[in-house]
Amino acid sequence: MDDSDPGLERAVGRPVPAGAYVRVLGGFYEGLELPIDREWLVLGRGRSAEMMLAEPTLSRAHAAVGYDGGGFFVQDLRSTNGTLVNGERRERAALQDGDEIQIGRLHLLVRLLGFADADVPLDAA
Repeated sequence: MDDSDPGLERAVGRPVPAGAYVRVLGGFYEGLELPIDREWLVLGRGRSAEMMLAEPTLSRAHAAVGYDGGGFFVQDLRSTNGTLVNGERRERAALQDGDEIQIGRLHLLVRLLGFADADVPLDAA
């Protein structure tokens, strides 16, 4: 990943509200919960991914989930198979509680507990 690429937006130094995670809905990793506890969390099959998943349909650095100060998001990292949010291929998408992300064959359910409104961060309440 090239951090100087303007297409790969990253937040810096923002507190991340607690309680957000994605849950794998099926397959070998079914039930696995991955906390979104940082601004930028890379999902993929490569060793450099913070959340390494041994799934051959994932790119080494497939997608990132995180928090950008205004809400939670998912961003495709130029993966081979793309990233779908609620069935639509997306380069970057704001996430809401209950959204479904598909990366490769993995289907992930987004849970943003305690983060009812994406426009109002928890730390502003």
